[in-house]
Amino acid sequence: MKELTIETLMVPLAEYATVGENATLFDAVITLEKAQADFDHTRYRHRAVLVVAADGHVVGKISQLDALKALEPKYSEMASQKGIQNFGFSKSFTVSLLKSYGMWSTPLTDLCRKAMDIKVREVMHRPSEGEFVEEEASLDQAVHQLVMGHHQSLLVAKGDKITGILRLTDVFSAVFHVMKACQTERSTPS
Repeated sequence: MKELTIETLMVPLAEYATVGENATLFDAVITLEKAQADFDHTRYRHRAVLVVAADGHVVGKISQLDALKALEPKYSEMASQKGIQNFGFSKSFTVSLLKSYGMWSTPLTDLCRKAMDIKVREVMHRPSEGEFVEEEASLDQAVHQLVMGHHQSLLVAKGDKITGILRLTDVFSAVFHVMKACQTERSTPS
């Protein structure tokens, strides 16, 4: 089996779904749908669209979760309040927030029409320093960044240029295959 490296596991930028900063949320969702249909079906599907500036640099990303949050403006209001962005809320607490804020009370069709006007630059996630990994970095460093940062992906850089995206699903799949190989070796009688 070839050695696991960031470069062998990443999805090259040219194969990843991208939209410009001036694209709408609707454009991003359509681009993601097309990328999922066109992508190598032996691999996991894309769950995000990268946002690129006019100069070609990646400036953000829109995940499926970001797209859903963008449809309900009250999420940004909630996020601005202290303590609301924590994870692990009970079901009863999250339901009470839904009712207290009157969220998702607008018909879904109206919210989706709104997606035609929302610019991705307004709702995209801007990657933090911890979401970048150098192409030459060790895979264990990338795994550590994914785990400690609770990230679904890392942007892979070579110098100041983004060359690809390292997705948690691809790393997990590679590690799982090594685990399976270890089990096979262990099961084989000597």
